Formats: sequence, C-alpha cells, structure tokens
Amino acid sequence: MMQELIAAIDLGSNSFRLQVGRIVNDQIYPLDGLKEAVRLAAGLSANKMLDVAAQQRGLIALQRFNERLRGFEGDSVRAVATNTLRVAKNSAEFLVRAEAALGVPIEVIAGREEARLIYVGVAHTLPDPHRQQLVVDIGGGSTEFIIGKSFEPILLESLYMGCVSYSLQYFPDGRIDKRGLKEAEMAACRELQAIAHSYREAGWEVAVGSSGSAKAMVEILEQNGLSDGGITRDGLERLKGILLRAGSLDRVDLAGLKGDRLPVLLGGFAIMSAVFKEFGLERMVFSEGALRLGVLYDLLGRYHHHDLRDATVSAFVSRYGVDYKQAGEVANTAAHLFAGLVPESAQVTTGTPLHPDLRFLRWAAMLHEIGISVAHSSYHKHSAYILGNADMPGFSRMDQGRLARIVLAHRGKLDRVSALDPDNPDWLLIVCLRLAVIIHRARDGRGVPPIDIGRNGRGFVVTARDGWLQKLPLTAAAIEEEQRQWLSVGRSLVLHTHAGRALVA
Repeated sequence: MMQELIAAIDLGSNSFRLQVGRIVNDQIYPLDGLKEAVRLAAGLSANKMLDVAAQQRGLIALQRFNERLRGFEGDSVRAVATNTLRVAKNSAEFLVRAEAALGVPIEVIAGREEARLIYVGVAHTLPDPHRQQLVVDIGGGSTEFIIGKSFEPILLESLYMGCVSYSLQYFPDGRIDKRGLKEAEMAACRELQAIAHSYREAGWEVAVGSSGSAKAMVEILEQNGLSDGGITRDGLERLKGILLRAGSLDRVDLAGLKGDRLPVLLGGFAIMSAVFKEFGLERMVFSEGALRLGVLYDLLGRYHHHDLRDATVSAFVSRYGVDYKQAGEVANTAAHLFAGLVPESAQVTTGTPLHPDLRFLRWAAMLHEIGISVAHSSYHKHSAYILGNADMPGFSRMDQGRLARIVLAHRGKLDRVSALDPDNPDWLLIVCLRLAVIIHRARDGRGVPPIDIGRNGRGFVVTARDGWLQKLPLTAAAIEEEQRQWLSVGRSLVLHTHAGRALVA
C-alpha cells in the first residue's frame, strides 16, 4: 500500500491555511492542518495597496508553515493565493518576500480556477457526489459559486464580495442595525443577480456551503438551537433578530462563535442571507472540503502524471481550430532543440514526469497559433492575449502569464520581452520555439531536422548538419535575421553550417 505525504497552502483573504494529507491508494486522508487568521484583505487600501501590517502578519504565518514543511519534496507541496493577492497592486513585491518565508513558490490563481479547485475539494467529501450540487464558498475577499455533478464542474463563477471586505465596508465600527444589514445584503444581491438566472436554469439537487463563513453559520445555528441541521432560511432570520437585539459586535454572545470569526461575522452573514434570497434556498448543508483539499487532489493528479493542464491545452487546441499536425511538428523540434540546452530534459523514463520547463515549451508550441482564430495579422499578440486572460483550468495566473510571454516572443521583435531577467530560463524556451517556428514555416511535415543548439555564455550556437540548410535558402535567411534579433537583446546567436563556416551578424 502506497503512503506518501503532500501539502497544500491556501493564502486566503481572511486566513492562511496549511493542510498536510496522506495518500493511500489514490485517496487523500487529512493528516495535519494549521490555520493563521491573517485577515489580509483588511490591509487592502482604497487604492488596492496592501499595507505593511497585513504583509507582516502574512509573513509571520508563512514562516511558521515553513517549519512544518521541512523535509517535503518540492513537487509534493503547492501554495495558492486568492482574491486579495489577485487585486493588490503591490502583490508582486509581497510575493517575493512571501516565497522566501514559506520556502516554496506561490501561485496566484484566477477566480474561476479557485472555484474549480473548491469544487474538487467539496466533491471528494460529499456522501453522494453524483447528485447535482450548488456549492457556495464565502471567502474573505471573494465568493465562489459552482454547479457540478460527480467530480466535474458545470458552472463556475467568482464574485468580488467577501466576509472581510463586506465587514469593513458596511460594519466598520461593529454596530448592528437594520439599515446596515439591509445595505450589505442588497449590495450582495446586486452582485448575485448577474449569475442567479443561469444558475437557477442549470438547477441543483442540494446546496452545499464550504469554508469558514459557512462553517461558522452552521455551528452558530445548530449550537444555539436555531436550526435542526445545516444552514436554514428560518435559522438565518432568527439569527438576524439576535444580532439586531445585540446592537453591537462586542455584545454578541453566541455559542459556537469563535473569537477569530467575530470580526468578519456580519459580512459573512449578509452575503449568506443574500445567497439564500437570490437562489431561493431553504437549506444548505456544510462540507469540510474546500480550496486546500481541492489543491491536494489536483496535486495528486500531477503527482501521478494526470495533469489537468494537459487536458486544458488539448481543449484549447480543439476550441481554437489549431492545426494539430503543424503544432506537433513545432513542439517536437522545439523539444529536440531544448535537449541541447538542457540535456536532462531528454532523460525521460517510464513513470517519470517531463522536465517542468519542457512541459511549458510543449504547451506553448501547441498553443502558439491560437490567435489565428482572431486574425492572422499579428496573431502572436492575439495568442498571447488569449493565454493571459482566458479561463484555463489547472493553470495559475503566473502559469498563464508565462505561457503568454513565451508565445508573444515566438516571432517578431524580441525587445517585447527585453525586461525579462537575463537568467530567466524562459530565454531558453523562447529561442527553441522561435527556431522551431522558422524551421517549420513551410508547413511541409519535414519532421525534426538535423539541427542542434548549444550555449555560448548567455548566447547560443546553432549547428546545421549534413548540408541540410544549404538546400533551404529561405530558412537560412530567416535564421540570419534571427541573429540580429538576439543581438538586439544583448545575446549572440552563431550559426555553424556543416562545412564549418560561421555566420555571425
């Protein structure tokens, strides 16, 4: 029986959480968990800058997580960040320090990708996942809505409202009155109206709440005798009466209400009340599955080489009508060239994953022409825009940004990516993809050619063997122009023919 440990870190807008899971026969059993109430969203200013105090709270939490992660292999840990770090203008600067504190890379994921991962986590905890479910996850800065059946999501949405942001906006002084509750609930209703109709049309058999706000509602309602199980419409109305009679957060005395949940209780309550109203709910059950469990199961798929990103790339190839044969020719030649620059990428044995940079190179090669579906002129720019902005299940925002950058640079002027760090490995991917595209410009199915590439400091040496290039004057001319492009970004590209003559721009 195989037993392995994997870990997921969720940098949420309210709490940072670490979950360690044990893999037993393709199932994950939670083994250990840590939670830090960071309230990152509370440090987000009106102009979307994350203040120093919130950053420091986050860094302290991540340093604690770092100790628990010692001994874990890099590919057995995945850290994701959600809404606050999606919108903060200075998130990039914070993430550099955060990754140093945590010791592993942090991926900022898009709202719909967050929703997908939440559903994966919830679906693995439900007694009957084959029923059609509505899943609602109220986070600190955003709320995710998913309709799914079995382990596949059908509808995914992420709305910009959360328990921290709403508590700060509508209940800044902790005062509880009818006007404040009504304003917060109506604001949430307005957000929900954009999706309520399509969700009601899709339908569901059971409504499920996940994460902290839903858990707090369940514990408060059940422990105070306001519900006979789960979250109910009647229970929420009775809880509203108790809150209004208290008049202030500091006078709220409810069984099951934990101290770290009190500051964000009112925002979460208002959003939950609006969800029940707009979706016509009478009852919602609670699931312990949430984002971090979904990340663990997604990581398990990658661990066993069933990476959702491969399926997403295939789906995009089909959706955008990519010439599959041509893209495959470019991908194979790019991979051949990459092996000359990174020899270990060619050392693939059964059961071992591809070199991570080679995977990105192949994905970029398969997707580099998707922009032709928009227009052939400047198609590389259209391709890069799609890759940077489309919903791509399995890919983080940084994954998508990396793909977009490589694809943008696969033709034309290299000064578009001149700001890229000189030591960034993407330069290797870019040179391989550019040369592969040049070589296969004729679209004649010529296969992997007798051409190799090696490093020369920060530059490159291309060697064409067996007199092959002499028969292709157009390709030779294109490679000579390529030399000038690389010189424009301070790198040399030297071409050697079989006869030993070097062509240098």
